[in-house]
Amino acid sequence: MSDSPRRGPLAWLRATRPWRSVARHPVPDTDVGRARIVIANLWLHLRPVKVDPRTYRLADTFCLGGLSAFLFALLTVTGVFLMVYFRPTVPEAYHDIEDLMYAIPGGAFLRNLHRWGAHAMVVTVALHMVRVFLRGAYRPPREFNWVVGVSLLVLTLLLSYTGYLLPWDQLSLWAVSVGTEMAASVPWLGPAARRVLLGADEVGASAVLRFYVLHCIVLPLAAVSLMGVHFWRVRKDGGLSRPL
Repeated sequence: MSDSPRRGPLAWLRATRPWRSVARHPVPDTDVGRARIVIANLWLHLRPVKVDPRTYRLADTFCLGGLSAFLFALLTVTGVFLMVYFRPTVPEAYHDIEDLMYAIPGGAFLRNLHRWGAHAMVVTVALHMVRVFLRGAYRPPREFNWVVGVSLLVLTLLLSYTGYLLPWDQLSLWAVSVGTEMAASVPWLGPAARRVLLGADEVGASAVLRFYVLHCIVLPLAAVSLMGVHFWRVRKDGGLSRPL
């Protein structure tokens, strides 16, 4: 009896030479075969072999982690466009934001999308942490991923704080001034940390440039790295935590 192609709507595609050149093995039909495919594949090995379907119900997760990742991607895209029109210097920063709001077509929409997206990301990340805590997902074997999540929460707050100064208006100036004075009140390390952030004794041109570099380069790269570790550990720890 000769071998016949696998039945199904995609049987013709699986029988073609291009498909067989990419997928060198047939579709596994046993648990052991599926496990071997997942472990040996370059991309699928990032996922666990089996995941409890109950951990992916919308009523249990509210998609808060996914919403946070989506908002981060949205902020990245809008931030790149804003960088085209923004100069991180004291004379030009305020005028560039003013031009975005009143002179550049679509500039007000772009800036407000970035601004409100940042506020929404802080809210979704905080709610995600509350949900994870109430589910007890900080317990073994997820305790390391809980630390990574807390670090991502701190990075989210720092991203929001560093972006607050960039419009260089009175609200941002005095808000950062108050925040850095609070940091300076920390014993031993406070004054040095304030000096590193501002680059001077008061909020000025050096602070705008340093906050710009932190907001656009340093903190986003750190967040992307930790997000990769976070997603990988979610997969490797058996998916999302089960309901208590």
